[in-house]
Formats: sequence, C-alpha cells, structure tokens
Amino acid sequence: MNKIRRTRAFTLVEIMIVVLIIGILMAIAVPNFVQARQTSRQNSCIANLKQIDSAKEQWAMDNKKNTGDVPVWGDLTPTYMKSQPTCAGGGVYAILGVGTNPTCTIAGHALP
Repeated sequence: MNKIRRTRAFTLVEIMIVVLIIGILMAIAVPNFVQARQTSRQNSCIANLKQIDSAKEQWAMDNKKNTGDVPVWGDLTPTYMKSQPTCAGGGVYAILGVGTNPTCTIAGHALP
C-alpha cells in the first residue's frame, strides 16, 4: 500500500498577504519613529538652551555684570555648567549677551 504523504505548507498567496501587512505596518510606524526622534532632539536642545541661560544669569549676578555683557564659554564652565553642551541635532549654540536668550543654529530649536 502506497501512502501519500501530504505536507502542510503556506501558499504563495498567504505569504504575500503577510508581507503586505508587514509593509503597511512599517509604512505607519517608521514616520512616527522619525518624528519622535526629531521632537526628542528639539526638546534636548531647548533644555540645553535653558541651562545656558541660567548659567549666564548666575554668572552675571556673581560678577556684577550688566545687561548686554557677553560671557564666553570659559566664564560659564566649569563653575556654572559642568561642560559646554552640544546640540543633539548638530547645531551650534551662541551665548549672546545678558538679558537675551541664547540661540541654536537649527530652526525650531529656540527658547519660547
């Protein structure tokens, strides 16, 4: 007696449907991850700008400086800041004068 063995396997159509579903999920998820990364970088930069502004104001009070006086990084580190912060997005910070907000070269990375 010949017994025919039948193996169970997925059909091509079933595999194509699974690949299509995975593709749709990726099309939804990847842009959300990219947006979350950009938002995280922006928030990190804004936090650094707040830290720079706070250190600059403390420096001005301790050294009896007036509005418009501009500190350099050496004035702020290591006394008022542990080290010079770097922008997560790759921008460059400008300290500017006392009474004005520090800035970043990347658009959108600014103190409110």
